[in-house]
Amino acid sequence: MGVPLYLEPRLTPRLVSLLASGRFLHTLVAGLGSPLNVVLPDPIAGNLARFRSVYRTHRLSGQIFFAHKANRSSALVRRLAATDAGLDVASLGELRHALGAGLTPDRIMATGPKNPEFLWLAARTGVLVHVDGRAELDELAALVRRYALPPARVLLRLSGFASEGSRLLTRPSRFGTPAGELGEALAALERYPVELRPVGIGYHLDTTSLDEKAVALEGCVRAMDECRSRGLDPRIIDIGGGFGVSYLADGEQWERYTTELTRAVMGRRPALTWRRHGYGLRHEAGTLRGSLALYPAHRPVAAEQYLDALLSRPAPTLGRPLATLLLEGLYDLYTEPGRALADQCGVTLARVLEVRRTETGERLVRLAANADDVALEEHGVLMDPVLVPAEGGRPPAADGPVGVLLAGNLCLEADMITRRTVFLPRLPHPGDLLAFANTAGYCMDFRAGEAQRQPVARKVAAWQDNGDGREEDGRHGSGEAPWRWCLDEEYWPVAQDAPDHTAARPGGHAGGGA
Repeated sequence: MGVPLYLEPRLTPRLVSLLASGRFLHTLVAGLGSPLNVVLPDPIAGNLARFRSVYRTHRLSGQIFFAHKANRSSALVRRLAATDAGLDVASLGELRHALGAGLTPDRIMATGPKNPEFLWLAARTGVLVHVDGRAELDELAALVRRYALPPARVLLRLSGFASEGSRLLTRPSRFGTPAGELGEALAALERYPVELRPVGIGYHLDTTSLDEKAVALEGCVRAMDECRSRGLDPRIIDIGGGFGVSYLADGEQWERYTTELTRAVMGRRPALTWRRHGYGLRHEAGTLRGSLALYPAHRPVAAEQYLDALLSRPAPTLGRPLATLLLEGLYDLYTEPGRALADQCGVTLARVLEVRRTETGERLVRLAANADDVALEEHGVLMDPVLVPAEGGRPPAADGPVGVLLAGNLCLEADMITRRTVFLPRLPHPGDLLAFANTAGYCMDFRAGEAQRQPVARKVAAWQDNGDGREEDGRHGSGEAPWRWCLDEEYWPVAQDAPDHTAARPGGHAGGGA
């Protein structure tokens, strides 16, 4: 075997502590089954605080909304309800969940495609509605009028921005009103002075490009100017999410892997993937074709640093920093991080069922989970799992690093949890666990289902008890504090504030380390 091509996950001390608590994790899986999702509610509050610090740096006001679609967890939403965060909901079910978790309507924004029931509950409760187009404006106004509701607060979502004097365009989107049709959209709004109250303009771009987002943000500032020229008084600019996460600990590992993958696709080294899967790259007549369809798993600038970089960027044509434009207009900034707020907030555990060789010689590890339970690759994220040996198992370095392919539990050839060869410190054995770190943002339950009647991963919330029943910033994470848990749907921050969890609520459990 050549030099292992590791893609080691970036882990905070808190996650390191959790993954080192082998007895605790094996006890959870023994009792609740495999796969199992473990969410950590406390880090989401720390992530929120770091985003809020960027607002303070740029002297901006406004709200930070967690994009609920990133994770279904009740524990994460309830933990956020105990902060000043808001929640971005994209369905009727998410809106009901937010209200039941303790978020008041002034802290909720309704986005995404909306059916009449979703629109009605949003208008009835008074949450902010991010309107996708003119048809949605008409439908919302009709509901307000029909049921004699208070005026609905609306943000107008735009797309398709262009920079004056530049060829740079934002990529097309199926959502939002084209920026060039702003006048028509405002005219539609003006038909409903009693039913609708416009409070701002927003966008959400499916891109990691700072240049494109700068064009869109400047376009929103210009749109606000047009609103004011028509006698409207909007105060909010919503720039959505897409701030990103850096999943890997080592950027050099990422660069080396992508280089070697390219060489493998070109036939210049042995294959690195199942059936020579190229992740978007292909070899045609001696030429490399396609593009790498992967998330940039190591990102030097991500999450709150990405927001800071965007706000510090000069506007494409106006020249002044984008944060300065917001200050000059006295605008509130709204953001909707999903993946970035859920960073380091969970792991997915899967039990090893079988280890064997394929007819072509690869080592295949079958897990009690499938590719939809651990949807890292579905979202283009390549990252090594962490081996959690069964109690009494061989030490990690017993037989040295080994490359394996990870297969799922569905009767489908395509059910590969990893299509790349994953390098582990030793060959796993049945009964070991593989822990997939940092899956809370979209990769935990966004695609999970009951295909072939396989069980869907249950979800638990876990936290470390530092003696007073809570851990605000996660700094101690060294393993000396015991881990406790409850079912995700039973987690409430008020119970975790109690001095004794087990006394404060039935079902509180303690777990020891490895």
